[in-house]
Amino acid sequence: MEKEHPFPPLYDAQSRILILGTLPSIESTKQGFYYMHPQNRFWKLLSRIYKEDVYHMNIEEKKAFLLKHHLALYDVIQSCEITNSSDASIKNPIGTNIAALLKKMPQLYRIILNGKTAYRFFIKKYPNLKEYSICLPSTSSANASVSLDELEKIWSKPLCEEEKNI
Repeated sequence: MEKEHPFPPLYDAQSRILILGTLPSIESTKQGFYYMHPQNRFWKLLSRIYKEDVYHMNIEEKKAFLLKHHLALYDVIQSCEITNSSDASIKNPIGTNIAALLKKMPQLYRIILNGKTAYRFFIKKYPNLKEYSICLPSTSSANASVSLDELEKIWSKPLCEEEKNI
């Protein structure tokens, strides 16, 4: 099935970390925001790292939380053929314009790729940004081999330490 990215990036001029996934799931598309499938551990993970209950916030509260913590969200794929929400089924991907987005975030110092598929696609398209990018284990429930405790340990440092701007 052909899928177009359903919503814009979330960011502002103070965003310091850009978190990129592949493409919103069917459930996220229905709800109109990122990582909204109840089995995805993204919001639970941020709740643990920042000691706030982001998981139970509504979408507007989630947006405010992200911006308060200088986090931006978007995805690497603008359109593709995909079966259900499986990254493994992605065919004929067309990338989002990350380069244009970066120009709107002068404080940005890190790009986090949520999972290997997002990372591979991003680095292929933007090899010049590899030194600012880090691939972290996916928060998807499909990545069940990595526990929420392990995700918290792995994601905490790149979300909480500052470095030079891109």
